[in-house]
Amino acid sequence: MVARDLETQTCGRVVHTRFPPEPNGYLHVGHAKSICLNFGIAQEFSGGLCNLRFDDTNPTKENVEYVESIQEDVRWLGFDWEDRCFFASDYFERLYEYAVFLIKKGKAYVDSLNADDVRAYRGTLTEPGKESPYRTRSVEENLHLFATMRAGDCEEGAHVLRAKIDMASPNVNMRDPTLYRIRRVAHHRTGTAWNIYPTYDFAHPLSDSLEGITHSLCTLEFEDHRPLYDWVLTECEVACHSQQIEFARLNLTHTVMSKRKLLALVEEGHVWGWNDPRLPTLMGLRRRGYPPEAIRRFCEHVGVAKRDSVVEMRLLEHFVREDLNARAQRVMAVLRPLRVVITNYPEGQVEELQAVNNPEDPTMGTRTVPFSRVLYVEQDDFRENPHKKYFRLTPGQEVRLRYAYIVRCVAVIKDEHTGEIVELHCTYDPETKSGSGLSTRKVKGTIHWVSAAHAVEADVRVFDHLFSVPDPGNDKDDYRNFLNPNSFIGLSGCYVEPALQGAVIGRRFQFERQGYFCVDSDSTSQRLVFNRTVALRDSWSKIEKR
Repeated sequence: MVARDLETQTCGRVVHTRFPPEPNGYLHVGHAKSICLNFGIAQEFSGGLCNLRFDDTNPTKENVEYVESIQEDVRWLGFDWEDRCFFASDYFERLYEYAVFLIKKGKAYVDSLNADDVRAYRGTLTEPGKESPYRTRSVEENLHLFATMRAGDCEEGAHVLRAKIDMASPNVNMRDPTLYRIRRVAHHRTGTAWNIYPTYDFAHPLSDSLEGITHSLCTLEFEDHRPLYDWVLTECEVACHSQQIEFARLNLTHTVMSKRKLLALVEEGHVWGWNDPRLPTLMGLRRRGYPPEAIRRFCEHVGVAKRDSVVEMRLLEHFVREDLNARAQRVMAVLRPLRVVITNYPEGQVEELQAVNNPEDPTMGTRTVPFSRVLYVEQDDFRENPHKKYFRLTPGQEVRLRYAYIVRCVAVIKDEHTGEIVELHCTYDPETKSGSGLSTRKVKGTIHWVSAAHAVEADVRVFDHLFSVPDPGNDKDDYRNFLNPNSFIGLSGCYVEPALQGAVIGRRFQFERQGYFCVDSDSTSQRLVFNRTVALRDSWSKIEKR
């Protein structure tokens, strides 16, 4: 559509879009689609521009904290509005002048019905509305009342300014919609200078026009508002008549996107806050370790549609894995440690083994990993009574330690009171050092490990879907009923390679055979905390479940 408009010069020679968030909350992954679309369309066409404009027309819900958070999120996604950051409040005086212009044209009037009567007079989807008894006020009286509203001489709810269109219109949005309402509340930018504030349906098209926006891209719920968008621009006789185009919003399984529902989750304590890694907020995804490049690729893949649909969360996770697979450093970490003693390995001896940082990117080089007599392995990598298809560590069975030697379990040490396994005794074959070329003997299983004497203790947070069902946001049930009790599991006493000591907040790693993890902001110089970004596929867990 944009290419066609450029070809016919319907929109001139330069594409100009905008991303218009309301600063009353934090952005989520659904907003990321709009950000990528608006900035992406501008980038796709030579010379294109995209503004960041805050729709700050409702001072009762808006805050400078949200403004700063939104700017941070847009930058984090990789987009730059340069010097084109605007606010609807920048245009308050111009918008007021346009409203006066409509009154003088006989296209707007001050209505003194209360809110309940306004709703009653509007009619229904099957019945036309009724005209307000104040609809026939003279131009002079309307101008005087509107000026009185601005001066602060009227209480909230006493009057509103309405467009004079058609109370019998089949489109309810065209039945004399409200253009201005009284709000005796300080604005986060204009203070107490204004006592009246424009509605979104009035401020938005005029802000687009004042900024020279050629294509106003918005979600499908505004499709029925498009006739009003065009009416405002036509009746205000603007120089630039922007074009509104609607697209389907992004919905994901196992989460909710409604600001109201997200706010309830935060305020009721179901999550830690707006940056909880289980939330679909951009600050939550950033804390969890999602790369912005993966989110952009996901949005590009989903594309633009005219019909609402729900996208599988696993598709987003696919792009996260694909991105991190190419860039994340591999390290070894043991989340649920089981002590292993290699009985025939010399006491006090330490070897520095070479490990590959990322096989997908040879330029990342190698690192040294200390190997010693006492190790930690994963509890899940040992079975005392294994299934025949289990090829990890079992009594009498051999397995290779990643980057090291082939070992055989020769004894299982248990607590004499509880019977729980506390330690494994193994022997190693010194002729099977990985990469040495000394042995061509093969084994079916390879497991990861860390040296007990050198490992760094850490806390690990394992996250799953916040909701246990794909569609928790349906209107039939309370979405809180579907909260997943296992959406967060906190693990302490985990061990990671010494190379991770001092890792900076936000750095991402692949814990080999575990998944992708990110250093959390709760980390300190004394204690590392990792968030699991996304798991690796685990073929054995599927076999074991069957």
